[in-house]
Amino acid sequence: MILGEITDLGQITTNNELLNEALRWVAEHYKDKFEKGSTLLFDNEAIIVGHEEVAMLPQGKQMLESHRKFIYIHVPVSNEETIGWASIKHLRNITKKYDEATDTIYYGDEPQSYITLRPGQCAIFFPEDAYAPNIGVGRHRKYCVKIAVD
Repeated sequence: MILGEITDLGQITTNNELLNEALRWVAEHYKDKFEKGSTLLFDNEAIIVGHEEVAMLPQGKQMLESHRKFIYIHVPVSNEETIGWASIKHLRNITKKYDEATDTIYYGDEPQSYITLRPGQCAIFFPEDAYAPNIGVGRHRKYCVKIAVD
């Protein structure tokens, strides 16, 4: 997991060119007018930007999830968002087995730690990370960027 200010994303360079492209997109577009839906940055669905408006859940009500095929960047745009985190290496309570169609595994374990992101910040989650997003009160808007691992 990587946490940081969006204004600092230009300092991050990885060996994954798709992740680099997604980081550039976030840095350049996170203040764009919010329009609910999804945007494909590449026709092969290697990078998908979800413009989400979702209801927040109280801490303890949101389950940890992980993904095998995608890296995710969470970017709150309207309100703070708390996200629980744990390494999948330490999780033992799988509540919903891996679903290839949604690329998701759900866990009943408690997060190891919590972070709170403000608009202008982002968190990057890799396949070895499990996270419980959208913790808070009310509704919020966010970008959720999916980057193919392969």
